[in-house]
Amino acid sequence: MILQCPECSTRYLVPDSAIGTEGRTVRCANCKHSWFQAAAPDVEDALELPESTPLAPAPPPLAPLARPPIAEPVERFAPFAPAAPVAPEPAVVAPTFVPPATPQIENLPVRLRRNTTRRWTIVAVLAGLLMLIAAGAIVYLGAPGVAAKLGLGTGSDETPLRLRDNPIERRELDNGSELFAVSGQVTNPSNQRQRVPDIRAELRDAQGRLVYSWTITPQQRTLAPGGAIDFNSATLNVPANSKRLELSFAGEATR
Repeated sequence: MILQCPECSTRYLVPDSAIGTEGRTVRCANCKHSWFQAAAPDVEDALELPESTPLAPAPPPLAPLARPPIAEPVERFAPFAPAAPVAPEPAVVAPTFVPPATPQIENLPVRLRRNTTRRWTIVAVLAGLLMLIAAGAIVYLGAPGVAAKLGLGTGSDETPLRLRDNPIERRELDNGSELFAVSGQVTNPSNQRQRVPDIRAELRDAQGRLVYSWTITPQQRTLAPGGAIDFNSATLNVPANSKRLELSFAGEATR
């Protein structure tokens, strides 16, 4: 039989003979709880079968179903009718070709087609000529002096700063190249602090044409009232036909 502890619900499987017919006190090995366990009931006493009841009589047999009478078969297809006579085919007549009418074009308006390729070619040639003229002006006058030669404003006011150049130094180096050195001074005669722009050096020939130019960066960008700063620059292999040096601030006319 199976014993179950009423405290911790632990189950134990023990033989019926260990409990006996009158029962005994047992103890749970898990929680140490003790209780009285009654003897197991007798199997024959526990099973009480109810009295059998007689079976009901079988039902009477079912009556046969009535079948409706079968109707005579009906013809599904209509009787064959003879085919109608076929009409003879008409005789084939050869088609007659009628040439299309030629439209009259004497009074139609004539619309000439514009030659767009030729027009764009002319525009491209004109643009190329303008670019060549502009490049020649820059080479001859120099980039900063183009606007001044054309009588156009440079967009900025003339600076009050003054340039003073020292004598030019030209000497030949050991490697055969010629050194061309320029030096001078920038002064501020005004009573306000002025910004010092770049200095442009231009070399011209005997006819006044520009043959060489370069830019000199000043040592400082601002100059106090009444102040002065020195500048110097050197370049190699200037043209031999250079005769005159002209100094100017970038964006102004040469001095």
